[in-house]
Amino acid sequence: MKKRLISILQYLLFLSLGIGLLYLVFRKIDLNLLVAELKSMQYIWLVLVIAAGLLSHAFRALRWNLMIQSLGYPTNMLRTFYAVLIGYLANLAIPRLGEVTRCGMLSKSEKIPVQSLIGTVISERVFDMIVLIVITFMVIVFQLKLLGGFVDHYIFSPVASGMEHHQMQVYLGIGLIVVAIISVIVFFRIIIQFLERFGFYHQVKKLGLGFMDGIMTIRKMNRKGWFLLYTLLIWSCYFLMTYLCFFALSATSGLGISEGLTVLSIGSFGIVAPVPGGIGAYHFIVKAVLFELYHIDATSAASYATISHFAQTILIIFGGGLAYLLILPHLKTRKSETN
Repeated sequence: MKKRLISILQYLLFLSLGIGLLYLVFRKIDLNLLVAELKSMQYIWLVLVIAAGLLSHAFRALRWNLMIQSLGYPTNMLRTFYAVLIGYLANLAIPRLGEVTRCGMLSKSEKIPVQSLIGTVISERVFDMIVLIVITFMVIVFQLKLLGGFVDHYIFSPVASGMEHHQMQVYLGIGLIVVAIISVIVFFRIIIQFLERFGFYHQVKKLGLGFMDGIMTIRKMNRKGWFLLYTLLIWSCYFLMTYLCFFALSATSGLGISEGLTVLSIGSFGIVAPVPGGIGAYHFIVKAVLFELYHIDATSAASYATISHFAQTILIIFGGGLAYLLILPHLKTRKSETN
């Protein structure tokens, strides 16, 4: 009960943060102008953005299949695709819940150990984060003059200022972290030696090994070329979602590929922020990029962020809902077979 209460409070805290960021985005914007601009957008581009998003999820399912098959388990592409969509739907409710949800769904429908599936998801998320960091680094390098001031103003300067005014606390914090890490290592060594005497420890260890097996799938994978190709296709679709959305509004239709990569790389950090569906965080970051870097007026910048986020959200809601309905009969069949 206590754990559930903490989860609810945590969810409400991050949701409040997202709502607060939304308020900052729209507080100085004439809502009548915003609504008028949204009404005048070219809806065909919104459809194309949603189509690119659906393709990205399909490529993610194909890539996940490769990882699962490298563990020695047969998979069904459609059910993997459904699980991916359901996972994104769960993320709209509670951040990071989707990773566990899609693993649970596929585990029930395909009879694959859930700990191995969670390991594969962690592995692919780490790989995607590396890709995002590489893209962001390339964007900064190739647009150093443009982005240097932006990154310095919003990231480096606040961090440096905080460290300068709290230098003693920073050194003390680093020292405490080092001591804590050493203490944890020593503590776990003592605990493990004690727990090895009991039978349940070996069962937990077996689960942990399955979990690590899933994480190491990329290293053991035979078809690494396909894995890299699917990764390229996933991120190409993400770029198309960002770039094609420019053409929905006249104010952003003149932006090009380099601007699209910038919005994709920096805006992605809003999506991965610990707020439900990236709401507020994505709007805040994307509006800041368009307004500060490319001098798009505040209303149009907010309109673009709203349209882009709406396209992603509507795809997840309808796609995830339909996927759940399609996979549900198979889950019931598996349950009856087990009984």
